[in-house]
Amino acid sequence: MLFSWLSLRAAAVFLSVSTQQILTMCDLFLGTWKLSSSEKFDDYMKELGVSLATRKLGSLTKPTVTISINGDVLTIQTKSTFKRTEVSFKLGEEFEETTADDRKTKSIVTLDDGSLTQVQKWNGKETTIKRRLVDGKMVVECTMNNVTCIRIYEKARGHQSLPTGLETH
Repeated sequence: MLFSWLSLRAAAVFLSVSTQQILTMCDLFLGTWKLSSSEKFDDYMKELGVSLATRKLGSLTKPTVTISINGDVLTIQTKSTFKRTEVSFKLGEEFEETTADDRKTKSIVTLDDGSLTQVQKWNGKETTIKRRLVDGKMVVECTMNNVTCIRIYEKARGHQSLPTGLETH
């Protein structure tokens, strides 16, 4: 009986440390980020099924993304002159999301090899949005089918840069 209790206690301590390590890794993404460059975004939006008018507006905007955390709940807020969206979620738990182009999706975000990986599913379709940090910038790779878009965000002024050596590659 003592062995079982100790094993459960050890497992609980391990899980607690692992959860804390995961949340610490997420801390690297916290802050406000401003879009600095974008490649193939129109192609990606077209693959999603976004209308021409919405694609034109979307291609012109330079959104600001703010990532915050409260306990174990992450929030990603995206603002532009065109639209504002906000999603709050726990890592690894599915949630409902209404995207900037008004798709109703079931989404899940995980932390994989230092990247925040988001999978959105709707109407039998699926897209993946991977956020990773490279040289102090947030690189967002959006993929649907064989179309991939790369969007690069820089830390907004007034927000502390990442300490050297903490970026993931």
